[in-house]
Amino acid sequence: MMPRYDFVKLIGRFRRSFCHSRLMRPDDANIAGNVHGGNIFKMIEEAGCIVGTRHCNQHNGERCLAALVRVEKTDFLAPVFVGEVASVTAEISYTSKHSMEVQVKVVAENILTGATKLASKAAVWYVPLSMQDVGRIVEVPPIKYASAEQEEEGRKRYDAQKIERLEKTAKIEAILPPPANPERHTVGFSQHSLIHLVGPPDCTLQDYVNGGVTMKLMDEAAGLTAFRHCKTNVVTASVDVINFHRKIQKGCVVTVTGRLTFTSNKSMEIEVLVDASSLMEEEKGKYRAASAFFTFISLDKFHKALPVPPLKIEGEEEQRRFEEGKARYLQNKAKRLADKQRQQ
Repeated sequence: MMPRYDFVKLIGRFRRSFCHSRLMRPDDANIAGNVHGGNIFKMIEEAGCIVGTRHCNQHNGERCLAALVRVEKTDFLAPVFVGEVASVTAEISYTSKHSMEVQVKVVAENILTGATKLASKAAVWYVPLSMQDVGRIVEVPPIKYASAEQEEEGRKRYDAQKIERLEKTAKIEAILPPPANPERHTVGFSQHSLIHLVGPPDCTLQDYVNGGVTMKLMDEAAGLTAFRHCKTNVVTASVDVINFHRKIQKGCVVTVTGRLTFTSNKSMEIEVLVDASSLMEEEKGKYRAASAFFTFISLDKFHKALPVPPLKIEGEEEQRRFEEGKARYLQNKAKRLADKQRQQ
């Protein structure tokens, strides 16, 4: 018989972790046969929402629903293909008074050979919203940490993302329409926008857009922008940070715009901006709902990386965005090298 202390620990871990698996089908894939990065995003968000909501409702207090507010840098380490089983594991790694960090991993399995691979990993942040008073954030029950060092590391991550979110401006920037006949490989040539009317299937129980739906739209807009630039098979390599500035309600019209900011020899950075406006209350105007930087790579038919055509810069604003993108590229490259050296 299991000792009571071990049983309590097991129940506590069950409430702060979640695992879900499903078979990848043809309707999950893009035209090249890879599972759409947006579908992976939806699975990541759903797993985080479930574990966060379960954790925050473990006591007989006010009922709430975990809402996505931020996605940290997400790495797509290996493609997932139709016929493979994607298993998503989510575990709460840190809690503050009003938010929680969830670590999510996606492992793909070839059920014919038994081979497995780590396909994606991400850190996502949620806040619990009251079911009675929609929009009000309730308190998060604390978790127990394995050590004081683990709690301190979590607090550092929390402070860092909080400062960055406060510094991040969510102002509406003028997204100029591309010229009538843009030159190939310019920003205007590949810029692309998607327009989507938010309906009931897109929403949570509180009639706000599910974060996974927004992320899938963002990935689609970025993918179309990357394809227009390269005219090859393109896949999501990573996402820098996705900030959700304001909630999007049912009945809103969402415009998702992707534009190239930077290209290296083998990758391209695409800024994705999400603007929303109420269909029935146009006088409220348009507002910035989310923003992120996606990194895509170009692949040949054997899934090998191809060179990316250089981006042709026109004007001071494009040059400024290019230099900022280059700085992010070099920073991420240095971090990858440092992580690789630590593992050796």
